[in-house]
Amino acid sequence: QFAGRLAVCGITVVSGFARGIDTQAHVAALSSGGRTLAVLGNGLSVCYPGENRKLADRVAEGGALITEYPMTTAPERYNFPERNHIIAALSLATVVVEAAQKSGALITANEALEENRFVFAVPGDINRDNSRGTNALIQSGARLVQRADDILAEMKGVLKGYLREQPLEE
Repeated sequence: QFAGRLAVCGITVVSGFARGIDTQAHVAALSSGGRTLAVLGNGLSVCYPGENRKLADRVAEGGALITEYPMTTAPERYNFPERNHIIAALSLATVVVEAAQKSGALITANEALEENRFVFAVPGDINRDNSRGTNALIQSGARLVQRADDILAEMKGVLKGYLREQPLEE
């Protein structure tokens, strides 16, 4: 919902091409007619995850696949924190929808804070492990958001002149 709405308004969605929410963010941005950048933790000749091959082609047509690794680099575990740094550097804001206390999303959020970027977090159930990271971000000063229009309202001054005007959702 967030990625689709933001893409409709002209915002380029940047994500990490991983299974789950990254994949959904890229799909939503493209399905909304928007642009998306997929930052990879591997080389361009390696599709990871493999089930995203068709999505990689779609991203290449409606945005870009980005990597700092040589063409045939495998997706090694230690590549992904570096990838998250690139995601944060390319983005004006980072939105964390769900994150455990030790997750790549929190690495990206901390990198974004170091880059003096906006950090937004969607609150979650206090009893779920995958909400502990987002809730901790909010507790430490990230802006709580419940819908994409919260982000648009918060960043209106920064994005002035770049957004496609869309009525706010109720």
